[in-house]
Amino acid sequence: MPGPHVVPVHGDETLPDACDVVVIGGGIVGCSTALELAERGLKVVLCEKGGIGQEQSSRNWGWVRISMRDPREVPLMAEALRLWDTLDARTGRDTGFKRAGIIFTCANEKELSAHDRWRANLRDYQIDTRMLSAREFGDLLPGSRLPMAGALYTPADGRAEPQKAAPAIAEAARDKGATILTACAVRGIELAAGAVRGVVTERGSIACQAVVLAGGAWSSLFSGRFGIDLPQLKVMNSVLRTKPLEGGPEQTIWANDFAIRKRQDGGYTVASGYDNIVDIVPASFRHAMDFLPALRSEWKALSFRLGLRFLDEARIPRQWSLDEASPFEYNRVLDPVPSRRKQDKALADLKAAFPVFEKAEIAQRWAGYIDVTPDAVPVISDVEAIPGFHIATGFSGHGFGIGPAAGRLMADIVTGRAPIVDPRAFRLSRFSDGSKIELISGV
Repeated sequence: MPGPHVVPVHGDETLPDACDVVVIGGGIVGCSTALELAERGLKVVLCEKGGIGQEQSSRNWGWVRISMRDPREVPLMAEALRLWDTLDARTGRDTGFKRAGIIFTCANEKELSAHDRWRANLRDYQIDTRMLSAREFGDLLPGSRLPMAGALYTPADGRAEPQKAAPAIAEAARDKGATILTACAVRGIELAAGAVRGVVTERGSIACQAVVLAGGAWSSLFSGRFGIDLPQLKVMNSVLRTKPLEGGPEQTIWANDFAIRKRQDGGYTVASGYDNIVDIVPASFRHAMDFLPALRSEWKALSFRLGLRFLDEARIPRQWSLDEASPFEYNRVLDPVPSRRKQDKALADLKAAFPVFEKAEIAQRWAGYIDVTPDAVPVISDVEAIPGFHIATGFSGHGFGIGPAAGRLMADIVTGRAPIVDPRAFRLSRFSDGSKIELISGV
């Protein structure tokens, strides 16, 4: 697999006959949910069809940010920042988390005003965030040639290592008694009187009272097998990492043409700041009306293409028997080929803005599929039609940073505990109850 090297997590040998909760998906949200539930004394089994954290949870930029979030995510992300502060101690492992600050640059006065207005979303939180003039940006980052009107700077924001975080959380969940099963796809849920009574995996059945689907880009396919309409599409982002480089910025930086994050090894993660690829697939037509408002406002940031991916997804069955191999067993890890053109352009634009990167050497390239919803806000919700079934997915490229808090909120919903934040904005039913679906400006 040419994707990034992820800290390996070896799955448990034995498939339990029964547990309290089965978590489907070993990304950062699924692992965080499993840890939260295990810490509350529940018997938890986490099932991952491939390896822990090997899809988008290890392929993202590694940003842990509250700045420029959709306002509906801000309360949950404030909780996430607090959780990240103690995550290494809590798990007993290194996640690479550091509050090094994130800067969103503004190319013109219009962007500057919009970013300044966004700061009102943090009015109720004790979070250090401020606007920088172009001169102040230059003083903070000497040697920059990036033209700008100013920037939004949030020193409280942080960064972490995507290839370490989900594995650390999964191992901590196992320390608390959870069973971690890798290369163990869940084919489906079993029902009794319309409610969850267990799951069927490729290795056998597990009886349980609750299921959490945290399947990332696979969630819509899985839930659709049981009549649940979850509007979700995939967006591909291409990333490269450099070898260690001296003299580069400590802060994480977003600009229209590039986005960078210093890595724990001294190298940098580099990607386009605003350019992603959307493959036209059969699901594009099924969910076209759901995503129309988003397309109207975000089409400039998306490159649409029609290619072999259409045929690949057209071949995937949407219905299957639980006693036969499921689609999840035929594709263990989504590992798309990155766009070298977009990567090379991002690096060239970065070199023009910060000459120190002229010395940068590319160490690796990869791509990942971001699972997006029509309003770019996640689903963290029970499923009213199937008691005991819950979904945590659709994080729309914002899931890594918010993952620990999303896991806590999901655990609150499963156990009936008072939620850490109001979960109404994340309910699945918003896509079917007549609610207005809005894409609120953010990054």
